[in-house]
Amino acid sequence: MKRVAIGGFGLTKFNKEDVTIESLMLSSVKSLFNNNSNLIQKDVDVVLTSTNDNSKYLANIVSELAGISPKISHTVESLCNSGANSVVSAFSYISSGLADVALVVGAEKFDNPGLVLEWDISRGQYKHPVYWSSMFTRSHMRKYGTTMEDLAIVSAKNHKNALVNPYAYFDKEYSVDEIMQSKNITEDIRVLDCSFPCNGSAAILLASEEIIKKFTDCPVWITGIGQKTISAGFTKNDDLTSMKSTKHAAYDAYAMSKKEPEDIDVAEVHDAFSICEVIEVEDLGFAQKGNGNQFIKNMYDTDDKKVNPRGGLIGSGHPLGATGIAQIVEISQQLQNKAQKRQVEGAKVGLVQNMSAAATSSTVLIFES
Repeated sequence: MKRVAIGGFGLTKFNKEDVTIESLMLSSVKSLFNNNSNLIQKDVDVVLTSTNDNSKYLANIVSELAGISPKISHTVESLCNSGANSVVSAFSYISSGLADVALVVGAEKFDNPGLVLEWDISRGQYKHPVYWSSMFTRSHMRKYGTTMEDLAIVSAKNHKNALVNPYAYFDKEYSVDEIMQSKNITEDIRVLDCSFPCNGSAAILLASEEIIKKFTDCPVWITGIGQKTISAGFTKNDDLTSMKSTKHAAYDAYAMSKKEPEDIDVAEVHDAFSICEVIEVEDLGFAQKGNGNQFIKNMYDTDDKKVNPRGGLIGSGHPLGATGIAQIVEISQQLQNKAQKRQVEGAKVGLVQNMSAAATSSTVLIFES
């Protein structure tokens, strides 16, 4: 199996401007090419698009717009987990020898009709993600004593981190008190406990070990991959204090990379809601079960950017198809020591956790410089 590394990336600023999905994707592809003068169109064997947009044939359209004629092109859709899934697909094409260079681009519009899963209509209004997050929140509070202030600290930390992310949707710092006083959506979820849908696009270039040196002198290697799907409906999860699919995916990713949680220097986790980050740092092994809140408070108090240095989904915004790819871009920049004011000193090993729909599916990736 061939080794695979990331050799370049491109981003757009997350916003709510009126643009087409094709324009969004093309903008980050142009950014990727502009950032890598050695990359030309004929180098690219695979073009994968990551989105929940209902437009058809997007990978082929983006290829044409970018002047690329790849061997392989198609879209990957898995709700919020689309980005990481698309990167795993690209990894598979390269590691198997079917391709040498893959371009993966993800994008979403803030008003995308594909943002809410319509499959389980029997739940009525409760199909909206805020309701599963409310159930996870209440369950974790009952079992471990997590408080509303604990959740506010998650949001405050990530909004603060987003201030030094030039691509973030939010550019305002919120105090814990301001978050505590923000409008309640449910009894357990406030507006500022939530990530926000927005426009955004992110692109990365992956290449085999034989080719990667053409594009970068500091490749970021994908050394661990774990994936798990539990179901489509979150009610199949028998423990709402844990993201079961994330635990399974993390176990496999750690095993493949021969790493342990204590080896991870920097991580991007899927904080669709504040409670998600609390549970995820526990399930990924960064903190003992029930101590995720204290782990996050320590980071907030000391300005430690180990988890979600770009501001996470809460601070950066959440364009679904781009999110997992933007997470990977951040970890790549961290491991290349190019994250500027967000930089975690000495970062050599990074982790990305991307998930969908109450962690009914999860992907965990481990990277090394």
